[in-house]
Order: sequence, then structure tokens, then C-alpha cells
Amino acid sequence: MSAPAPFTCSYSPNFAELLLQLNTSLAISTYQAGKVVMLSPKNKEELIQLPRTFHSPMGMALHNNKLAIATKSEVVVTINNAELAKSYPKVPHTYDSLFLPTASYYTGHVDLHDLHYGTKGELYAVNTSFSCLTVIDDNFSFTPVWKPKFITGFASEDRCHLNGLAMENGKPKYISALGATDTVQGWRDNITSGGIIIDLASNEIIAQGLAMPHSPRVVKDKLYCLLSAAEKLVEINPVDGKVTEIAHIPGFVRGMTIVDDYAFIATSKLRQNSSTFKHLKIAQNADVASIIAVHLPTGAQVGKLTYQASVDEIYDIIALPGLTRPNILNNLSPYHKQGLVTPQNSFWAMEEDVVV
Repeated sequence: MSAPAPFTCSYSPNFAELLLQLNTSLAISTYQAGKVVMLSPKNKEELIQLPRTFHSPMGMALHNNKLAIATKSEVVVTINNAELAKSYPKVPHTYDSLFLPTASYYTGHVDLHDLHYGTKGELYAVNTSFSCLTVIDDNFSFTPVWKPKFITGFASEDRCHLNGLAMENGKPKYISALGATDTVQGWRDNITSGGIIIDLASNEIIAQGLAMPHSPRVVKDKLYCLLSAAEKLVEINPVDGKVTEIAHIPGFVRGMTIVDDYAFIATSKLRQNSSTFKHLKIAQNADVASIIAVHLPTGAQVGKLTYQASVDEIYDIIALPGLTRPNILNNLSPYHKQGLVTPQNSFWAMEEDVVV
């Protein structure tokens, strides 16, 4: 049998219909494949995907018409322009949106994980290497704005593996880490049960003993989280730390976006030779990268997409509400250089400058 084509995937019959019903597309980041993939419903039965190359993409953030992507050593900001989408030279009259790169912030190698915009447009990033929450702008490589109280100083040592950020009313609210440790990669000593959730306002741990928490999200005053080493989607009570299982999801769960009553959750195929993953009990069973739709009120799994090629590890997944055929360009594309946006107009420039 021949190998499957790049990005070959299979999906349940209702997956595309659910995206149409919710009037949304999905974007996923896969640092292993070096891609951001747009997933869109073509009709009630079919999906279309559009992979674009970015250098080890991780967290993504959407705010109004901006989509920011954390990569290996920079944060790339793209702006959605519907007019350029309609007249996209390569395939005109195809897309309803086009995310065009307009800025890059050079952070250096700081291992950014979750990325979120605040209400005023400030860009928050979880700086895993330096164990702190940062703001990204053009003033510095990063500006620390918060750190756990058990972290005694800033150093590129990944002391607690800070990773996930939950926003509430446009402000940072909860943050997840794999351990309450203050030594170089100290979290590795208790990787499967040392996880914590911290309330940023009080800087107090509100839940602990968690199995590799990732992707905390606050929706309708409820705090949801993925427990990667336990194959679970859970709800956490921030008052008493009680953990309630919503759904058991086979595989290494990481990356979640919630639309109405549905959570779209990513799973990853674990590297058997990884020092981080090889000792996990679930390592042998975490053999596919997929996206699973869960109905939150019931915990029922109502749709699934599974990759057969190219995508092994997924970090983030976000919804693109109101967009059912999005396009995105990286700064490697020649079309990126031709797309021009002003406050009043949008243009496609000529392919080459005419020198007289």
C-alpha cells in the first residue's frame, strides 16, 4: 500500500455539519509539523483544510480581526481582510477571510505556550522558559507581568513548566503548571501528579495533584481544563479545588476551544523516545493526533477527526467564529508581499516593481 498523502485525515460524518451549525472554522497549531492548519466545512459532509508553514507554532490568540501565533523565536501577528480574501490572486472568489502577516515580535528562544489577547489589545504569553506571564510588544523581548510566588527569580530554567492561561472578561485569571517547583526543570520529578492551577489575582494554588494540566478555559463562569496524563476533560471548582470529570478522552489531550456548548479538544501522538512522555502510562495508547468534539452538558463525544499523515502532535486549537472558508499567509509567501492594507483601502500590488 502506498503512503497516505500529506495531511490525510478521516472524520465522522457529522463533524463538518457541526462546524456549519456553529458557523465556525478551526485553526490548529502543530509545532512538530511546523504548520498552522485551517479546518473549514465545505458542506454538511465535507471538510477543507489549508496548512501553512510557521516555525514550530504553539499558542494562538484571536482578537477582533487579529490572529497572533507564537512560534520558535517570535510572535507573528496577522490581520484578517475580507476584501483581499475575495480577490486573492491565486484563487479568487474562494475565501471569506484572509489573515495577512503585518507584524513580528522577536522574543528569542523563550518557549512561549498559551497566547491570549486582553480587552485592550495587549498580548499575553505564557513564558515557559522563564516561568512567568509576559506581555509581548516592541519594547523588549518580553515584559514579565506576573510569576508564581514560589518562583524566586527569573531565569531560563523552565522551573515549573508554566503552560496554560485562562482569561476571564478579557483579563488573565487562571494559569496551569506541571509542578510547584523552583529548581531547573524540577517539575519532571512528579510529572504525572504534580500539576497545579493558580489564581493569578491571589497568586494562590486553587487545585493541585493534577495529571499534567493543559489548556484551562473559563466559559460561562466555569473553569474547564484538560488533564493530559489522565485522558480527561474536567471542570474545576476554584473555591475548593474539586475536580469533576466531564469526559474521558483516550490519548494525550492538549489544546481546547469552546464554542457554545461544544468543546473541540486535540489529542497528540506521543514520541516514544521522549524523556517527557515515555514514562506516562498512556504513552502506548496515545498513538494518533485527532480533534474530538464534546457536548459539554452531557460529556458525550459527538464528532472526531483523525490524522493519518503529517500531524502527530497538536498544541493549540482555536475557533474562528463567523468564518467558514478562511485563508492565512505566512511571511514566506510571495503573496504576503503583495497584499497591502491601509486604514481606508486594500490592494494587491504588482508582482514586481517597475524600475525606469
